[in-house]
Amino acid sequence: MLYFLRHAQSVAIEVKRMTGRLGLKLLLTSVLAGLASPALAHPHVWVTARAELIYDSSGQVTGVRHAWTFDKGYSAYVTQGLDANSDGKFTPEELKDLAKENTESLVEFDYFTSLKANGKKQDFAPPRDYAMSYENEAATLTYFLPLKSAATAKTLALEVYDPTYFVAFSLAEGDDAVKLASAPKGCATTISRAKPADPSKQQNMSEAFFETLTAASDFGTQFANRAIVACP
Repeated sequence: MLYFLRHAQSVAIEVKRMTGRLGLKLLLTSVLAGLASPALAHPHVWVTARAELIYDSSGQVTGVRHAWTFDKGYSAYVTQGLDANSDGKFTPEELKDLAKENTESLVEFDYFTSLKANGKKQDFAPPRDYAMSYENEAATLTYFLPLKSAATAKTLALEVYDPTYFVAFSLAEGDDAVKLASAPKGCATTISRAKPADPSKQQNMSEAFFETLTAASDFGTQFANRAIVACP
């Protein structure tokens, strides 16, 4: 990512001047449009993810609370010019608009999130409670992604991934990478982390190949992070 940003810097500044501060997907896609080259390999953004499945008092799941920490290169780029008081720090208030635009821009890709209840895919309502923080040179986006209708399920399957593999998601280390909030007693979670990309397969895929991928593509499913929740 740092290599990519060094080469993208001059184009990125111009894109930023022309388009303003676009969302996560839109912003970096614009940068790549000016740098398209077979030498550029996916992914371009790396995210360490945590998730929390939220239950209501009746035992129904109501949504997912995400926390995504971006790689240092993307974090440095996207926060340029946001230190309003020039104190060398970024406050949640200074990052508020960025959090809003990053979150809302993900609707086309269903927020890189799939949730199935008893095998049935659930629909999401617009996200809320979005915020962004900055610590140890990394930006972290948090938001709550509610379901359109609360779901009762013995089995839940949560997947987090980008179908176009523009963004590489990795679940944080530890058993608490996916947590349950107010879940019925006896629920257990099994986590399966994304497998790293095989460089020998990627080297034969040009940037043009990845540009053809859409939210409906299944290419990125091979890099999905999964959590299965089983309740009695």
